[in-house]
Amino acid sequence: MASDAWISSSMPYLRPVEGDRGDAWGEEAAARGRRGTQRILHAGEVPTPAVVARLLGLGDGDTVVVRRRIMYLDEEPCELTDSYYPAHIAAGTGLAGTAKIRGGAVALLAELGHVGRRVREDVTARMPDAQVRELLRTGTEEPVLCLERVVLDEDERPIQADLITMPAQRQRLRYELRMG
Repeated sequence: MASDAWISSSMPYLRPVEGDRGDAWGEEAAARGRRGTQRILHAGEVPTPAVVARLLGLGDGDTVVVRRRIMYLDEEPCELTDSYYPAHIAAGTGLAGTAKIRGGAVALLAELGHVGRRVREDVTARMPDAQVRELLRTGTEEPVLCLERVVLDEDERPIQADLITMPAQRQRLRYELRMG
């Protein structure tokens, strides 16, 4: 792994951002003297992809709201992030639009009465297809890490699913768990 790999923890992305401080990604990058930005490629209702149906406990024919983004670190693409929300939670809200959400998606979900209490993540690796290589500006022999995340509320109902793709050579995932 390259010594300049970005070390990332999921925790900052599971809490609302206070006030007008920006977004969690921008804050995390700024705290390390870097610049983190994002570009929304698409937002709105779509048919539920199979993996998302599994994560959110939805059936065939259901719709979800997606926010599809490219995350940049110092102007270089560093991950593709697709966040999915059940349509009954997110349709007609800011989650279905391309405008920046004050406090981030987690804050808006909380305003709507949906607060995450537990998160489950699975990480795998694979070789990317041509579209992913182009978006992340990787070579043909560079694998990617794929993170599947589901956020559950206090009643264990899924409220958000994320599919994140990152260049493996530029990323290091950190998990800190409290014991007891």
